[in-house]
Amino acid sequence: MAKGIIRAKAKAKGGNTSVKIMAKHDMETGNRKDKKGKKIPAKYIQTMSVAYNGKKVMEANMGTAVSKNPYLAFTFEGGAKGDQLDITWIENTGNTGTETAKVR
Repeated sequence: MAKGIIRAKAKAKGGNTSVKIMAKHDMETGNRKDKKGKKIPAKYIQTMSVAYNGKKVMEANMGTAVSKNPYLAFTFEGGAKGDQLDITWIENTGNTGTETAKVR
């Protein structure tokens, strides 16, 4: 399980929380070749979800068409300063991870 690929900022204002997420990930499609002409295996984030107080507030289904270091931004109702978001991602390889972000 890889750690630390997510950078997230969340800010509560007026009853809504705005979230910005960037994942540090190569998002390899499986179609590129290395310098020796050998195919680079596919390795990309398939799903990323965000939960607030145990309730899923966002889920993104990604694929090979998503660029390196994907960026996501969204807003949801609720949230308060000091609350925690749980960000979970799953790769096509089976690797998973969950990281947290505090609402400011």
